[in-house]
Amino acid sequence: MNKAELVEMMAKHTKLTKTDCKDCLEAFITTVTTALKQKKSVVLTGFGTFTTMKRKKRTGVNPATGKKMEIPAKTVAKFKVGKMLKSVVK
Repeated sequence: MNKAELVEMMAKHTKLTKTDCKDCLEAFITTVTTALKQKKSVVLTGFGTFTTMKRKKRTGVNPATGKKMEIPAKTVAKFKVGKMLKSVVK
């Protein structure tokens, strides 16, 4: 499902216009992104938790050349599925 399809489904479920749903979705994405930039977690009880984590520097292999290379440390976004969502998807 892409963003347009998600907005369409949200509009059907909420009886709001697609424009309103698109604005809400974009506001949600912006809010979560801002929180993660500030190293804050976003917890949606039952659905899941958006957090950040630090990855250590590691050695990898370039698949094109087969040579070893250093992959630098970085901070990445992470999503942990909540209990309710996990049970629904099973």
